[in-house]
Amino acid sequence: MRKVKTGIIGCGNISSIYLENTTRMFDSLEVCAVADLDMERARAKAAEYGVPRACTAEELLADPDIELVINLTVPQVHAKVCLSALEAGKHVYVEKPLAVSMEDGRSILELAKAKGLLVGAAPDTFLGGGIQTCRKLIDDGWIGTPVAATAFMASRGPESFHPDPDFLYQPGAGPMFDMGPYYLTALVNLIGPVRRVTGSARITFPERIITSEPRAGQRIKVNTPTHIAGVLDFDNGAIGTMITSFDVGATSLPYIEIYGSEGTLKVPDPNTFGGPVLLRRLGAEEWTEMPLSHGFAGNSRGLGAADMAEAIACGGQHRASGEMAYHVLELMHGFHIASEQGKHYEVQSSCARPALLPMK
Repeated sequence: MRKVKTGIIGCGNISSIYLENTTRMFDSLEVCAVADLDMERARAKAAEYGVPRACTAEELLADPDIELVINLTVPQVHAKVCLSALEAGKHVYVEKPLAVSMEDGRSILELAKAKGLLVGAAPDTFLGGGIQTCRKLIDDGWIGTPVAATAFMASRGPESFHPDPDFLYQPGAGPMFDMGPYYLTALVNLIGPVRRVTGSARITFPERIITSEPRAGQRIKVNTPTHIAGVLDFDNGAIGTMITSFDVGATSLPYIEIYGSEGTLKVPDPNTFGGPVLLRRLGAEEWTEMPLSHGFAGNSRGLGAADMAEAIACGGQHRASGEMAYHVLELMHGFHIASEQGKHYEVQSSCARPALLPMK
């Protein structure tokens, strides 16, 4: 299989693990260039990971050899960069979320379809060994028919560890848009698409103080909800409960649990790729840790882009698809809309459950 020539736009905090993996782990990608508004940062990343070229985004998009753009910019410009890449005739894979607004998300998918190009989007953690094992257990009937699910992401917020946390408290981020994609993508992969949602959302603390270096003591104005509680009605009849919060100091809640007619499955942290995967069937007195059926249990960010590159080179459907990312984007907006309007939000989009990866 040939390598797909790839350029990365955005050399911020998340780029290091992408560059580590895309330059050294995946055979389907050849990273030819990196770009950033800060050229010093782009040159430093190129030197660190052996990328031949550091350039501006405009120069990268003008390069006729680059087929795939990995967009690692901040959420507020995801759509702008994706649309520019598609206009330049490039396939595009973007960090989550697909876009800030549903309108921009639709525009990305429509332009890609018109130009015959592929769109992919993070998170790709659902392709890791942990959640792929959960998916196989569900598909093979180990818990019977899924009837309900819970998903919880509760923390005190990123200002204690992120070097530049401001954007995480603006529209397009917050706990739902920053962390929700991991949980919702996992749920859609495990159970299927969602037909309606409802929820309640609030801004608990209008201002945050950064405690991480190098900006400790600086203040952030909060412009997006920081605690969201929601309910999901899946197409197959299962009902999900979800909380995402940057307002919780301590918790012992599970990450994700799937409750079936014949048992319960404890799903590992969907922000990671590995296990443990715990199963308790009806009548059992204890949980059983299940061996992982699939590989990629370590930090494999970029796996979705590598899978997409295989689809570009060989044909077929990539798994971390733009359609699933848009469905997740609509679900996240749906929770906020339902809270504002005080009623259920009927979901307009849908997507296919992605195919399992080959077993290890």
